[in-house]
Amino acid sequence: MKHCSVVTQFGTLSLTEQTGAITRLSWGSADTEGRSDLLDRAADQLRAFDASQLTQFDLPLYVAGSDVLRAVCAEISAIPFGETCTYGDIAKKLGIPAQVVGQACGQNPIPVIIPCHRVMGAKGLTGYSGAGGIETKIALLRHEGAAALLI
Repeated sequence: MKHCSVVTQFGTLSLTEQTGAITRLSWGSADTEGRSDLLDRAADQLRAFDASQLTQFDLPLYVAGSDVLRAVCAEISAIPFGETCTYGDIAKKLGIPAQVVGQACGQNPIPVIIPCHRVMGAKGLTGYSGAGGIETKIALLRHEGAAALLI
């Protein structure tokens, strides 16, 4: 596995690459190990997102886990920049309970790039598994101009 870290307004984000795909994004510094063209491109895209110069990531991703987790992550990835949807919306598309969608969001191994911060509860804002929890979710939504629903 190869790792690198990127400093953003949302904290220091660490990327992991394995077998030619980004497999993890987490908060905190990682030892830079085995830099690659893909990690450099991912870091550049995170910096561009942070600077409001990128609205859609274009990276090979691999989500390890169940078929349900991969399906939920695929649906989350389809939510456009600056927009939100609910757990129920995704649940209906996939024919699974909304609670399962919420659990999958919490297990998303590549947050920010797979934008689970764009998923809301039926009654509005819900938790966030990234560092800083709900405050980080709010910051990401504000950054994307999707925070009008929070007012």
